[in-house]
Amino acid sequence: MNASGRIALGMSGGVDSAVSAALLMRAGYEVVGVTCRFRDNAATERAAADAAAVCSQLGIRHETPECVGEFERCVVEPFVSSYAAGLTPSPCVGCNARCKMPALVRVADELGCDRIATGHYARIARLSDSGRFVVKRALDARKDQSYMLSLLSQEQLARLVLPLGAMTKAEVRVIAADLGLVVAEKAESQDNCFIEGDYRPFLRARGVEDAPGDIVDRMGNVLGCHEGLANYTVGQRKGIGVAAPEPYYVVAKRPDTSELVVGFADEARISSVLTGPVRWQALACLDGPRAASVKLRYRSRAVPCIIEPEPEGRVRAVLREPQPTTAPGQFAVFSVGDTVLGGGMIEEVASV
Repeated sequence: MNASGRIALGMSGGVDSAVSAALLMRAGYEVVGVTCRFRDNAATERAAADAAAVCSQLGIRHETPECVGEFERCVVEPFVSSYAAGLTPSPCVGCNARCKMPALVRVADELGCDRIATGHYARIARLSDSGRFVVKRALDARKDQSYMLSLLSQEQLARLVLPLGAMTKAEVRVIAADLGLVVAEKAESQDNCFIEGDYRPFLRARGVEDAPGDIVDRMGNVLGCHEGLANYTVGQRKGIGVAAPEPYYVVAKRPDTSELVVGFADEARISSVLTGPVRWQALACLDGPRAASVKLRYRSRAVPCIIEPEPEGRVRAVLREPQPTTAPGQFAVFSVGDTVLGGGMIEEVASV
């Protein structure tokens, strides 16, 4: 990575973005640290203070633009409305494409930066045949975050630099220690940056009521009563509150009737998923069925499938083998090898 020019680096106050700053400087960039203030709380203040300390150590400029309104509109409000509609949202995937990257690009433009960077564990490449920009998996499979960047646009990818894509977390920690960075031993951040602890009180405070309803099996037989669909996630096994010879799993939520549908393990498997409109990276569009792999949630492994185009840019992924169910509201991310094809929000799942 040899480069020059000014680059805006998104800094969360953690070790990954701190080491990214050092690596970008070593490569020849003039680095400006950017800590967007997406929330007005103590955690944001701590993150900004840690990032400022790192920038001071490295002798680089640090900016803290206020982005609370953007985050509320693009992330928090869709998160709440999705739960109210019976979905189980994955806010980080949409946030990167619709809030964090646009905010970083805007600040970069204001500061005269040609490029942007983050501390994500993934790689950016440009395909030789089409010239399209794509996200590729990190070389460290355990830290790979390509799933989280699957909705980024061509315009965003064209400017993005990811210094950690070929590194392990252990290597990053060693560099941070060697440089004496103040965040060298800082713990990993939580997945959901705007809710500390249980998400259910947050939803209740936003008007998502715990309306009770029936717990039913797939035939409609009433097995018990639940205290609110937002308290459950499709695929959940523990805490359902219905006794049986073998564990029940949540297999669906029906917000229209306030029914929580449960089934045994063999009923909690799916054969296909239907997504909403897909944001493509490696492809301009999907013009016919093709073999691919799909990740149905961030922590799962990619599994073989056939992806088929549907009306209005949607995609149906037919799984080669049945998989544990996933929740509408999560994202299906398609890939071939280590290259992301694109991703879309899951709207429907088809049980085996």
